[in-house]
Amino acid sequence: MNMDCFKKDIGELIAQFTQDESKTLADMKRVWISKKFSYIYEACPSTKLAFIMQSLYAHCIGYMVSNVSLSQRLGGLYCLYCLYETQPFKPPFKVYISLGELKNLSILVIDAKANGIGVVPTSVKRMLERNTFLFGAVDLAESSVTETLICLNVFHLDDRLFDSTPIENYVRMNLGMEVDLSLLKKMSAEYAEAKNVAIKEASSILDVQNIKHIAEDKELIGVLVEMISDDWRVQKQTFYKQTGLGETDEYEQELEQLLLQQYSDDD
Repeated sequence: MNMDCFKKDIGELIAQFTQDESKTLADMKRVWISKKFSYIYEACPSTKLAFIMQSLYAHCIGYMVSNVSLSQRLGGLYCLYCLYETQPFKPPFKVYISLGELKNLSILVIDAKANGIGVVPTSVKRMLERNTFLFGAVDLAESSVTETLICLNVFHLDDRLFDSTPIENYVRMNLGMEVDLSLLKKMSAEYAEAKNVAIKEASSILDVQNIKHIAEDKELIGVLVEMISDDWRVQKQTFYKQTGLGETDEYEQELEQLLLQQYSDDD
């Protein structure tokens, strides 16, 4: 699917945002509304929505983590924020971001704070609090969106499967938040035991030499998921420490104040 026209629209949006060296989310909202940018969803085909949304997100992230001006990086972040918030899909498609890109995002937060742009740490914290992100190990800048979605078991699924099952909900889930790790560990252990029993029983009537490796001892998926979840928890705490985005009671007041200020600016 050719996404060039959509990427061009995003590029023009960010270019208009940066032409006056804009810095705030309120500035992006004004540009977004003036260009009626939410109509981008009406131009999207009704199929392969996961591919389309991750392509849009990835293009914004490309601006956000690139070695360009602060205004352009902010434009990428704000465009990403607005794309997620205005999408008409329920539940919303989460934003795939790698841990490498997350580190670059932390640098942007630090730079924004150094320049007195308080809405940036507040917006990023809100995205984290709302579980906006779907975390992975592959940078979309270094790999095609298609390949990454295949790794996520998203793109190759038939549309009819999405229409007839809740699989799309799992595509958008956040690891560690919507997965019951204890249940997953129990299920994976039971599955491993079932494989052992099945192969043992089959060995009495079949040559199982070529499939015995299936039942060999290896890390269970439940254990692996728990390890990944723990690793992400450490990464998130490091991110909070680097950016100063601690989970404090002042967050809601800060967010409310900034939102009120933005609404006032819009009026």
